[in-house]
Amino acid sequence: MKFFLIAGEPSGDLLGAALMAGLRELVPDARFVGIGGQAMTAQGLDSLFPMGELSVMGIWEVLPKYRHLKRRIAETAARVAAENPDALIGIDSPDFCLRVARAARAQQPGLRVIHYVAPSVWAWRPGRALKMAEVVDHVLAILPFEPPLMQAAGMTCDFVGHPIATAPVAGPDEAALFRAGHGIVPESPVVLCLPGSRGGEVARLLPRFGQALADLRHHVPDMQVVLPTVPGVAGQVRHLTAAWPVRPLIVEDADQKRAAFAAADLALAASGTVSLDLAANRVPMVIGYDMAPLSRMLVGMLLKTDTVTLVNLVSETRAVPEFLGRDCQPGPLAQALRRLLDDPAARQAQLDAMDLTMDRLGKGGEAPGLRAARSVLRGVTGPR
Repeated sequence: MKFFLIAGEPSGDLLGAALMAGLRELVPDARFVGIGGQAMTAQGLDSLFPMGELSVMGIWEVLPKYRHLKRRIAETAARVAAENPDALIGIDSPDFCLRVARAARAQQPGLRVIHYVAPSVWAWRPGRALKMAEVVDHVLAILPFEPPLMQAAGMTCDFVGHPIATAPVAGPDEAALFRAGHGIVPESPVVLCLPGSRGGEVARLLPRFGQALADLRHHVPDMQVVLPTVPGVAGQVRHLTAAWPVRPLIVEDADQKRAAFAAADLALAASGTVSLDLAANRVPMVIGYDMAPLSRMLVGMLLKTDTVTLVNLVSETRAVPEFLGRDCQPGPLAQALRRLLDDPAARQAQLDAMDLTMDRLGKGGEAPGLRAARSVLRGVTGPR
């Protein structure tokens, strides 16, 4: 069997690699073509072009690259038609993947289309599910409340578990080694600063996060800020934090980042899947996020839920405080962080919500990559 896969983000690349491994376990002669990053390449994918070209978010951010992305959509759709795969599998990045699916199906009407990670129709643009159903046959959902929404729009859908539920986390020994290796005494609180992995996010959030942490330091003078980052924005992070009064320890190595999460007492994080990484490590958090002004205005008009933090949504609580858009300011962020340090009940409420979240995401069950592979095969052979 041949599968054409498209991933446009680092998180999608990891999902794609696990899916490829699962498919190869079930179908040893499976072949893969498409677009992906390092993880999918390691599984044998020869990417048509660098995945990083697709890593843009927000209306304002996409506009300067619109012509280039439109050309890439046409090129990718033509390649899908030429490869004639058993299924086209888009992995997250719905704005790109669904446009490719529509163009490819116009050239190849019988093409099976599967989408991995349901778009956030529960949060905004609920009509997108109906548009999606015009070109998608089957959906692999990573959040347990999503299948009914997809099915109501006319697609088949399986909850396949979230990869965070089975991802390895560092233990107490690794946490202790991390602290010792960086000269952090056991009594000093470790505060993670997580401003996102995109340049635009980092530019908007780091100055506010830095001021919030400076305010918090007046209350916790011995705290150590640790800032895990990725190579694509590491230089930008170092530049923006060079003048901070609270000098962060910047870590890029994957093992060091896992150990940092295990060693952390608290986190200030951008909205996104990182909240689930923190939940897996039971790190109480405050969430902050903002977008470019045009994107902020449009998303604010369309938002359909009172929270976007996944821990809140999956646990059906509001234990994690979040500050979005104009509310994402240093003062409120610092105040919320301080409350988590001072109020045992607030910390415990988060820990309980995190444990419930991990259970609902499939902790202790079959690996999501293999569950996703089984679902893909059902989607390929099931009714249209």
